[in-house]
Amino acid sequence: MNKNKKNFLICGLTGWCLEILYTSLWSGINHDGRLIGHTSIWMFPIYGTAALIVPVYHKIKRWPAIFRGGVYSLGILSGEFLSGSLLKKFHACPWDYSDARYNIGGVIRLDYMPLWMIAGLIFERILCRRKH
Repeated sequence: MNKNKKNFLICGLTGWCLEILYTSLWSGINHDGRLIGHTSIWMFPIYGTAALIVPVYHKIKRWPAIFRGGVYSLGILSGEFLSGSLLKKFHACPWDYSDARYNIGGVIRLDYMPLWMIAGLIFERILCRRKH
């Protein structure tokens, strides 16, 4: 399997796991002791596109983590906006942020930027770890 396909699969699976963990913790915060997490099959290819972090990382690897995270966050928000808008046209978007204060089109939340920064840096760590 070539490196790009492998990275896509790793990102898809990692994204699914992070989303299930996040939604499980959120259900706990909402006093649901079952800690049920969830995701959608649509999220796998969306998270898989995080593999695009690799070429970006090679251009910005000397930048401080906060700036790299900011770049990743903007890229993730852009991808979320594009994919969410497309899925919404087919009534297939698995998320709806319309009720959130800082939403754009119901498909992105600007207050999630710090979470996407962290997610981007996690993907970077997984995909671009140094070979020893």
